[in-house]
This record gives sequence, C-alpha cells and structure tokens, in this order.
Amino acid sequence: MSGQTYDLVGLYGISDEKLTPFSTLITQVQEAIASGMKIFQFRDKNSLDKDIIEIIKHLMHICASSNVLFVLNDRIELAIKLGVPGLHIGKDDGNLASVRKRFKGILGVSSYGDISRAKEAQSQGADYVAFGAIFPSLTKPNAMCVGAEILAEAKTVLDIPICAIGGISKDNIQLLKNADMFATISSLWNGNPRQNAQNLAESFMRAKLAKY
Repeated sequence: MSGQTYDLVGLYGISDEKLTPFSTLITQVQEAIASGMKIFQFRDKNSLDKDIIEIIKHLMHICASSNVLFVLNDRIELAIKLGVPGLHIGKDDGNLASVRKRFKGILGVSSYGDISRAKEAQSQGADYVAFGAIFPSLTKPNAMCVGAEILAEAKTVLDIPICAIGGISKDNIQLLKNADMFATISSLWNGNPRQNAQNLAESFMRAKLAKY
C-alpha cells in the first residue's frame, strides 16, 4: 500500500457491470478523473476474484497516478491481498471491528438511513460513512429513500466524512450541502463521463458554497 494521502471530498464514482463493462471501464475512469472525480470504487458482485485481479491493478495504477482514491467494494480478502488503498463494506460484509484490525487502508461503511449504525462505525474506526438512498435510485430501485435531511443530522453527531448516495443528479445535488462526498453511478456513466463528471463536480461545489 502506498503512502499517499487522500481528501475524502467531492465526486465519488462507482462502477457498474452494465454501464461500465470491462471493455470500456478503463477509458471511462480516465475520462471521469480528467474532469474531477476524486474517488473511484470498483464494484463487481459476480466475477471471481481471479478474473478481476489484473483490472483492479490497472485501475489502482490509474487512480494513484492522479491521486484519486481507489476503493474496492466488499471483497475484504482480495483488498488485503492486493493492498488496495480503500475498502467499502456494507451490513453483510463481516464484523467491522475485525475488518478494521485487518485492513489498514481507508475504510468506508454503508449506514443506509441509520445514524446509530454510523456512530458505531465511527467508534470502530471507519474513515467515512455513506447514507442512502438519498433519492430514488435507478441502480437500486428497491432501496429505501432516506432523504437529504439525514445528512444535516449526521453532521451534528459525526466527526468523520459523510458520503451521500442514491439517485443523485445535477438536478438535485444542490440539496447535498451537508455531504462531504457524493457517490453516483447512472448520472456519471450514462452518456459522456467527462462532461458528466465536470457538471456534477461543479454543481456540488456550488451547493457547498451556497451553504455559506
């Protein structure tokens, strides 16, 4: 694992097996990075570990060369084996305290709509927590919407960065002024990732500035 440091802020892109197939993923990630993506999560629920090791290594290199945080979703053993800089886990991905002891990089935890879970994650060493779905999501249509209001409440009780996820677009991003990061799939990868990343990053910055 490198000694790089990362700011947990801004546009957080997440891969999707349909919108970012392996044949185009590298190019899409490079385009998004060029226009302001600060964090990239590789999320693949179906492939065997052995079939994704090489593309993970390639993506890690691309991200590191631009000081973009690379995050692996769920695959704890593979994350440790490859020394990835970031790992994101959900409620079904093992005991957080145990993962924290074994994984030394940046650890993110899904908190859904549960502030108590987020506080517990913080106490056990999580580096950031994610709340969502904030808005109705095309990627996860059955996910419960928790609303943007939870972000303001979370800010008052948490000391670690907060990520908003779920249904985020340039049309509703102005409601995310209390988030440090915003994670997106459809709004980033549908169409032109370079232009989408620029539009989303600029809209988020305006929302943050409007807070003051």
